[in-house]
Amino acid sequence: MIKRIQNAYYVVADMERAVRFYRDALGLKLKFQDGAKWAQFDGVNANFSLSSPEESAGDGHGAIIVFEVEDIDAAARRIEEGGGAIISRRDMGAHGCTLAFRDPAGNTVQLFARRKPA
Repeated sequence: MIKRIQNAYYVVADMERAVRFYRDALGLKLKFQDGAKWAQFDGVNANFSLSSPEESAGDGHGAIIVFEVEDIDAAARRIEEGGGAIISRRDMGAHGCTLAFRDPAGNTVQLFARRKPA
């Protein structure tokens, strides 16, 4: 089911300040930035990102782990069967889609599936 950890991110209120910190103070390489909504860094073997509250999964605080999957619909069925609760789904166009859910302990987790080429 899980291919890899695709991303981990923190929700931040001040994107520019946070980008400066992680880029300049920690030396992470900024891969891309979508204005004040999202910034993604090269975290060596996985991505590390910063998210605005509006772009985040769930309640918009704390760390979110994003697992990459092949089939997000099959994963959603297994999550619900296993006692998880789906929070939201989001189509991101050419990038793919995400699914946010709470695990049985109440932790927010997110899945990402890349768009399959036509």
